[in-house]
Amino acid sequence: MARARVRLSVAERRDELLRAAVEQIEERGVAALRIADVAAALGVSNALVLYHFSTKEKLVAAAFEYAAEADLERLRVLVGRGGSALRRLRSAVRWYSPTGQAKGWRLWIEGWAAALREPALREVSLGLDRQWKATLAEVIAEGAAAGEYECEDPCAAAWRLTALLDGLAVQMTAYPGDLSRRRMETWVDEALTRELGLRPHCAMV
Repeated sequence: MARARVRLSVAERRDELLRAAVEQIEERGVAALRIADVAAALGVSNALVLYHFSTKEKLVAAAFEYAAEADLERLRVLVGRGGSALRRLRSAVRWYSPTGQAKGWRLWIEGWAAALREPALREVSLGLDRQWKATLAEVIAEGAAAGEYECEDPCAAAWRLTALLDGLAVQMTAYPGDLSRRRMETWVDEALTRELGLRPHCAMV
């Protein structure tokens, strides 16, 4: 007997579909994902999925945006707390790092690869990436203005830190066990020290 489904609002249904799409992308990858996989995961028809997202490409782009917005909101909470800018920056970087709790890194590596071929996903990915860097640059600039450290170009520092973290995430996801967590954290600490002109022990604050 088919399970009776609770009638959901349009917003609730869309949210449910996006959560399922994210899970399926993480499991199968973007290339192998089918509308039918998302529908089957929820026990709904393909037509229902297509009603909300007319193509697979639009579903994938919306799923990445959905996942990223949750991480961006968490980032804003971390950098918006009280305390020194350095402490908040440190918390944000540690959370975002490949061994932290941000992002399912497999999902994002899939997204970056797919964005090379899908203009809609590339646009979404670029916009979200810019928001991340802008938020990071803002807290770096705040600390520099308060005299906590020196950083002449917070935007460039945010770019370099993000590039390092993203690159480490690819390595640690693609080749698990090849790089230890301790060494990765040491490199991230060293990068913060260089970018902010800190004495080595200060980066750990």
